[in-house]
Amino acid sequence: MLDKAVETLLRMSKDSYIIPGDVVANVSDTNNCYHALLVLTQTGYSKIPVLNNKEQFCGFVSLAMVTKQMMESDRMNPDRLMKIPVSEIMESDVAVVEDPNDLEQVLNRLINEPFLPVVNEDRIFTGIITRREILKRVNFLAHNLEDYFQVSENADK
Repeated sequence: MLDKAVETLLRMSKDSYIIPGDVVANVSDTNNCYHALLVLTQTGYSKIPVLNNKEQFCGFVSLAMVTKQMMESDRMNPDRLMKIPVSEIMESDVAVVEDPNDLEQVLNRLINEPFLPVVNEDRIFTGIITRREILKRVNFLAHNLEDYFQVSENADK
């Protein structure tokens, strides 16, 4: 369980730590890998969400996954990407966040992931929570804790 003072300061910013889904680069599960390569290259991201035609989160596709598909026995063949749908190569076993207000769950999951997809009860993709956004709040906490709470050292703990 998070300490109440820590949780209060993590939530203190007026800005949301959720980046809305409509501004997050993504691809459709029916797009081919060539399209995914274009999106990944244009955005500069190494991994992006994959959505279906109902805007439900399906998984992630990464630059490494796509470039691996170009490999033939002795050379790279980018033409192969036109024939392979993203759904065939995406990572689908992905942890999601349904309750972005559960900061303890968010913090625990962000230890191993650079960002977490946020979905509603129907798995509709609503956004992402990035490690960067949370670390900005941790930075605020680290620099302002004593401005908001009386802190005392307890050597017995």
